[in-house]
Amino acid sequence: MDEMSSDKDPQFGYRELLEREKSSLTGQLTEIGYGETGGSRLDYDSNFADSSQVTAEKSETEALVTELKTALTDVNEALLRLENGTYGLCQACGRQIAQPRLEAIPTVKYCIDCASGQKKR
Repeated sequence: MDEMSSDKDPQFGYRELLEREKSSLTGQLTEIGYGETGGSRLDYDSNFADSSQVTAEKSETEALVTELKTALTDVNEALLRLENGTYGLCQACGRQIAQPRLEAIPTVKYCIDCASGQKKR
């Protein structure tokens, strides 16, 4: 039996996976200096001799934080779909998303057909 299947709840594996991902993302944000409130503890020395280096570092950090927050939002939305019974259903057409796609991207919102159509627009 693989990690994604269970006799009791076929979505248990996804819930566990998503909860682990949520914990990991939250930990990374905290480590960087961003808490759950979105506030920053990061302190950049404005008197540092190489202000361009500080600007570049701040820009890289902000980009990473944005990426982590987006991923965390996706995880939270997937957990909400699990709670309301719509996890694994395409948000565009309502059909079941293929299990291999869910296993590859547990936060996926669209079946492959609708995702392909979204990219073309």
